[in-house]
Amino acid sequence: MNILIIGSGGREHALAWKIAQSPRLKQLYSLPGNPGTAQFGINLPDDPLDLENTARLALKYKIDLAVIGPEVPLAAGLTDHLLASGIPVFGPSQDAARLESSKSFAKDFLNRHQLPTAEYQTFTKYEDAHQYILEYRKNHPGLPVIKASGLAAGKGVFLPETLAEAEDVLGQVMVEKRFGDAGSEVVIEERLFGREVSVLAFSDGKIAVPMPPVQDHKRLLDNDQGPNTGGMGVFAPSLDPRSKLIEQITTEIVQPTIDGLATEGFPYLGVLYTGIILTDAGPKVLEYNCRFGDPETQVILPLLDSDLVDIMQFCVDGRLDEYKSSIRWKDAFAVCVILASGGYPRNYLNGLPIQGLDRLPEGIIAFQAGTKSQDGLTLTNGGRVLGVTNQAPSIDQARARVYEGIKQVHFEGMQYRQDIGATGTV
Repeated sequence: MNILIIGSGGREHALAWKIAQSPRLKQLYSLPGNPGTAQFGINLPDDPLDLENTARLALKYKIDLAVIGPEVPLAAGLTDHLLASGIPVFGPSQDAARLESSKSFAKDFLNRHQLPTAEYQTFTKYEDAHQYILEYRKNHPGLPVIKASGLAAGKGVFLPETLAEAEDVLGQVMVEKRFGDAGSEVVIEERLFGREVSVLAFSDGKIAVPMPPVQDHKRLLDNDQGPNTGGMGVFAPSLDPRSKLIEQITTEIVQPTIDGLATEGFPYLGVLYTGIILTDAGPKVLEYNCRFGDPETQVILPLLDSDLVDIMQFCVDGRLDEYKSSIRWKDAFAVCVILASGGYPRNYLNGLPIQGLDRLPEGIIAFQAGTKSQDGLTLTNGGRVLGVTNQAPSIDQARARVYEGIKQVHFEGMQYRQDIGATGTV
């Protein structure tokens, strides 16, 4: 098979790494890819958001399957465009992807299908949102969560601790347009408390098959301090995949989401990522992502003991039920620690040389997220630069090996958390 990966981050490097292990692969292309994906195939230096050109390239290279990594091409309708050109796609339609591209749509969907989530209101005017927060304070001990409704690269969720902070967030999002049109509408919702878990699942539009649960670390600094980021590290499994809790989340939330989209006329094909919070009242939905997570993919795929291409093909064919018993996972743990640029998630420098990638111990993988090649060097080219990853029989072993590997890598201003996976599993 000729396979095309859309995207250029650490997730896409991990996808290329796993897909390249399939005997079904003939040629792998990445658009636009990065130096990591180039190790496994051919990078196409084009813009995937040029939908017509992307379809032309897919036809030119006789692509048998397109795998869309990031959320922006999904929201732009790339799946629909490729399908119209006769290219099979592993990824949801533009309509189904609204679960991620519009938080207000997702919250309304959850309400329509009576799925557990926080109470919320949506606003398009600063004054109305501000008044709602003032009213919320009268009836709750703290402040609500503020979310830009549109896509904000994982940085559009705020948990203010003071009224002044909440007012500042509203001003940045709705008035100053920090996230552009993504902040034209905000969702303000009840703040929930409990441990968070990310449950990703394969779907062919009819059934959902969960992957090992993952815990992400969104805050920049140790002990969950500092600003929200796109993710500073992950580990999996964060809960026993065979537990009653995962069964409950699958049967009461994930599968009903797939069923609900089908009944509304938007069958969901691809990976559905459900962010869950484990409250005293039971699991509740925090958010949906409509694709493999980044950096969640970097720990999930090393644990997958089956052919990813087979799984995706059965999804595309609408026959996942026939293959689900063949999906196997290693009895192991995986940890990924993000090495980020100095200044991330705000302003940072690009073009800094990365040293030590050739000195990583055996079994340690540095998935490249924000990098570029120039004059034989690998340089930084983004906020999240590398995802250093290892799998091992225990979470402690995986953590120790990752942090030993990190000691070999250096670039100016490099920052990372030192507590990824320290909470362990439950």
